[in-house]
Amino acid sequence: MFPTVREVLALDPVRHGGPRVVAGAGGLDRLVRWVHAAEVPDIAALLSGGELVLTTGIGLPADDPGLRAFIDELADAGVSGLMVELGRRYSGTVPKSMVAAAERRGLPLVELCRVTPFVPITEAVHALIVDAQLTELRATEEIHQRFTELSVEGAEPAEVVRQAAELAGCPVVLENLSRQVLGYATAGQSADLLLRGWEQHSRRIRQVGRTAYDPDVGWLVTMVGARGQDWGRLLLRWPGDLSTGAPTPPNRLTILVERAASTLALGRLIRRDAEGLERQIHRNLLTALLDHSRPVDEVALRARALGVPLDRRHLVGVVVRFRADEPGPTPAHQARLSDLAEAVSQAVRDAELSGLSSTLDDQAVGVLLALRGPGDEDAALAAFATALDRVRDGAGPTLDRVREGAGPTPAAARSAGAVIVAAGSGVADLREARRSLLEARQVADAARRGRRDLRVFRLPQVGLAGLLHLLREEPRLQTFVERELGPLLAYDAEHPREQLLGTLRGYLESGRNKSAAATAAHLSRPAFYERLARISRILHVDLDSVDDCLSLHVALLALDAVRDG
Repeated sequence: MFPTVREVLALDPVRHGGPRVVAGAGGLDRLVRWVHAAEVPDIAALLSGGELVLTTGIGLPADDPGLRAFIDELADAGVSGLMVELGRRYSGTVPKSMVAAAERRGLPLVELCRVTPFVPITEAVHALIVDAQLTELRATEEIHQRFTELSVEGAEPAEVVRQAAELAGCPVVLENLSRQVLGYATAGQSADLLLRGWEQHSRRIRQVGRTAYDPDVGWLVTMVGARGQDWGRLLLRWPGDLSTGAPTPPNRLTILVERAASTLALGRLIRRDAEGLERQIHRNLLTALLDHSRPVDEVALRARALGVPLDRRHLVGVVVRFRADEPGPTPAHQARLSDLAEAVSQAVRDAELSGLSSTLDDQAVGVLLALRGPGDEDAALAAFATALDRVRDGAGPTLDRVREGAGPTPAAARSAGAVIVAAGSGVADLREARRSLLEARQVADAARRGRRDLRVFRLPQVGLAGLLHLLREEPRLQTFVERELGPLLAYDAEHPREQLLGTLRGYLESGRNKSAAATAAHLSRPAFYERLARISRILHVDLDSVDDCLSLHVALLALDAVRDG
């Protein structure tokens, strides 16, 4: 926003004075916040930093100690430079003591060899500052307008990131809390160079506060999240302004990255849906149970009005999803998910069950079954699974109603991919329904890598690794991994030849048998023991403690789940 001393020297009114830099040339890239003409020796007390001081020297001290003190006071006040017009007080050059003092303090000292009116210099510099401020204001206004439009339009994250990179003219990367890239835009640079070894590179970026700039690596970073729950980071590559040497990004880039992060957070909260009114109400009620956005009594009342009584019922959460991850949100994927949601809803009716059903996200359809008692649970789940198979095979008793206006037939949807049916534990209170639905979702995600011979998956069929896999996108799990393993991952990023994470993994997978682990790692026992000691120091843990090792082992499994996700 402000010109540098070097840029001021290039202005016509200054060039007219024949400027000559006699000291402090290394500070010519200091920013000039204002221009101040003064002829008194105690002017420093009136300055606040960033001023370019103009003087003829007629009021300056006559002795060398006084001149040195004058220069020191200006430097302490943080002025950007001092210009002295020759001819009135000094002829030929300024005193050597002044030059030496300015050089010692790194303060740019410029002689104007010809008589130079100070007013044109002041006007030219101030015009430059005002123009820069207006440019910055216009850029900021465009940023706010662009991201407001993206928020209103419900733009996808990829589009938000692309627009941010376009406005900034710099690469932008969106990552989750485990340093995995969710989206990026290169701004014309090489994607391979930008993303190569991203996790290790990202861990080297220091961030203090929600938004920060790390000049050592040249990244501007801000957190992404809403309602106190951060789920990622948005990073903008700004290696510095080579033309001015400015040490920090301009204010507009900070505003840009923060507005882009806000747009991403808002977009994640917005749930767009093209279902009918009844399906929307089903979805709103399921969402209210999952995020506590409405009182449970209100949910029960509205569900009863829909003909789905939830109070005084045995409730079971069910989640149905395709076994393979979908590339969505493409139109084809949305159509398949809509077909699956309709098939699930139809299966609930065909099995003569009562419950709420709706899509939960881009991958899954949820159902909250309301049964008369726990004794009906197994039979109801079996009936639902059978009915779902029949509907998706195109053999349901009310197939015509499913097909009406639905696009692809259920048979086509069936052929598009196998699905997983997963159920949570039954609960007797609507306040517990959230736990059953979340458990069902976790089981459904984890079961994708498991056996294929079960009609309905339940929690006993899923191990710890599967459970962590289903939780891999949960920020709290990623935070746990960072808390437990972050210092070691950062160390490995700085020392790629050592890779102590592998040493820790081998030690834990060997059942904490140091000799066996050393042999498997092809290391001598002393060398292996020294590595373990280094890991203990880095993580501040006791590797002989069962509790510490258990926590680290779970963190490793969680890290694998996050990386494989």
